[in-house]
Amino acid sequence: MLKKLSIIAFILYAQAALAQTDSSHEKKNYLDEIVVTSTRTETKLGNVAVPVSIISNKTINQAGSLRLKDILQEQAGLNLSNGFGVGVQMQGLNPDYTLILLNGEPLVGRTAGVLDLNRISIGNIKKIEIVKGPSSSLYGSEAMAGVINIITENSYKKKIETSIRSGFGNAEDGWITFIKDEFKNYNANLTVQTNIKKTGIRYFADAFYTDAVAYRPHSSSKVLQPIWRLTHQLQINHPFSNKTIFDLSFRSCKDQIKQEFAVTNLGAINNSYGKEINTDININPTITHIFNRQIKSTLRSYYTQYDGAQKLYFINNPDSSYTDEFKQHFIRIENQTDFSIKKMRASIGAGYTIDDAQSTRYDNFENRKRNTIISIFAQHEWMPVEKLTIISGVRYDHNKVFAGALSPKFAIRFQPAKRIILNASIGKGFKAPDFRQLYLNFTNSAAGGYSVFGTIDAVKIINQMQSLGQLSEVNNDFNKLSMLNPEFSTGINFGGTFIIRKNLQSNLNFFRNDIKSLIDVRQVATKINGAQIFSYINIKNAYTQGAEIQINWQAFKSIQISSGYQYLLTADKDELAKIKSGQIYTRNPDGTSRKLLLSEYVGLPNRSSHMANLKITYENNHSFFATIRLLYKSKWYISDIDGNGLINTSDESAKSYSIMNLSAGKTINNTTRITFGIDDIFNYKDLNYLPNLQGRMIYLSANFKINNN
Repeated sequence: MLKKLSIIAFILYAQAALAQTDSSHEKKNYLDEIVVTSTRTETKLGNVAVPVSIISNKTINQAGSLRLKDILQEQAGLNLSNGFGVGVQMQGLNPDYTLILLNGEPLVGRTAGVLDLNRISIGNIKKIEIVKGPSSSLYGSEAMAGVINIITENSYKKKIETSIRSGFGNAEDGWITFIKDEFKNYNANLTVQTNIKKTGIRYFADAFYTDAVAYRPHSSSKVLQPIWRLTHQLQINHPFSNKTIFDLSFRSCKDQIKQEFAVTNLGAINNSYGKEINTDININPTITHIFNRQIKSTLRSYYTQYDGAQKLYFINNPDSSYTDEFKQHFIRIENQTDFSIKKMRASIGAGYTIDDAQSTRYDNFENRKRNTIISIFAQHEWMPVEKLTIISGVRYDHNKVFAGALSPKFAIRFQPAKRIILNASIGKGFKAPDFRQLYLNFTNSAAGGYSVFGTIDAVKIINQMQSLGQLSEVNNDFNKLSMLNPEFSTGINFGGTFIIRKNLQSNLNFFRNDIKSLIDVRQVATKINGAQIFSYINIKNAYTQGAEIQINWQAFKSIQISSGYQYLLTADKDELAKIKSGQIYTRNPDGTSRKLLLSEYVGLPNRSSHMANLKITYENNHSFFATIRLLYKSKWYISDIDGNGLINTSDESAKSYSIMNLSAGKTINNTTRITFGIDDIFNYKDLNYLPNLQGRMIYLSANFKINNN
């Protein structure tokens, strides 16, 4: 507790100090940065009416980051989850409610709703735009919590650039000891840009290798899990005329993971070994035509394919094996036309999407599951006066599997004074049930034999098992199984930007998300051997609410300080009502039962009430930089121990923790940049709840650039 209070006090003290200090250093106003994700059109950050933040290429380079996970974990208000890969939690909503885009198009291949951020290399990223709050009015399903748009470099000036990096650590004490327990990672990438007459060509390749400690969650072993990843990206730009431009992007990513781990379930330990191979392909041709200064139209087509395959062998039972395959194909054709007339801007668009999936976890791998979506959207931006912007938008998605979903949004930006910008927005988000929640037919022989059934066939399968005498118990939640409805949320955000001094800005945002028909996984039956059977039901009416503050200060000519803090509250409304009416009980230390107090209720699991970050960057006129980043996360609750069906202070929790990263580098002759860094200086590890946090990692990287202009 003392450590947590000291860290929060330090950050709040830093923020108070920033608010009382001025600086004479002149720098470009970050409010002039151009963003596209918030409105799907180019807009200055200072004119945006919803919470948006930008991670620049410079920030990524100075942090020494390799994968998308590395840079997102240092951002205010983003909480990374550890299960089936690394996902991102935004405004207290799970990873499957945050849409991850690559140049405006969605990445697919989620496992249990999580798109693993380790899959994405950041060596070719120009910037990352983060929009918080419901964005379904522009992007449809999966954007209930917000959107993260990864925008790659699009320059075609002649250049050759390459970089290499080597990192080392030790799973036990964190320092380099050059013994067999040492783990390591290597990374190398190459960028080639050129022009052939009017055609611009850009090629990027990234090769990555790492050892991972207890890579799989709930693993009881500390075995190194080597991972190889290779990423290619080819971009082509060709102007047919001054008004018509063709862009083509092709990306492929393949990773191979060597696996050896032990999983404990119901007291039994299952030791297995094998490998996993995943392939991700994205193709995105786009044609933009500018009719005149007021009208521009863009036709986008997009194809992505994700293939995942896992093969495991069991040490305890050499004659048995486990195979897991998953394939997803996603095709979208979409047109967007933008109009600009005096004080108004408008965008209208329509699209058609085909989403296919096959899996050994469904009833039959050869039986392809398909969903089609027809969508139309419109957005109107009006500036009646210079200091007032009013934005309204709506999107309708006609889903073949479900009824249509209407997603409206309204936002307003007002600047009452030169140094104050206020904004507020309200919008409706939705998320359609995914393929696993509908069609899953999966028994995990590697973890005790538990089963998960999608709602399409869950009742039929469980009734058959019961008639065959394979079940010992059917739970009450079995009677709640029915066709799943889409989840809906109403999100409210309000706050503003406050320019306290010339080089001191603060951003404050209050948010609340009310979720209806939240899809929850529940145990619905038990097998005679004790293994659990799970399925999905619409049951929860929940909310998440809180506040975020970010401060950016150019303290001196060479020193910049930024800090952020999020306070989060969550609750299941039905659980709250039961506690208030005295229907929920818990156990005392002596084993006796008593009614649960409202103050003991924690809310939704796997969420921290307090998260904070602090970053100090030093840069001088001799191309040298150094940066220190401090991250803090309060404890979060994992599972129900006292058996009352909800999470309270008597249940299992993970400890609060803090992590400090540092990096320093120097650019020589504008062609060579050397960077040295240490991640997780305090060597914090928690293999039970943070299996992807390896401990202290020391690295050295070099970047070489050849300009041929």
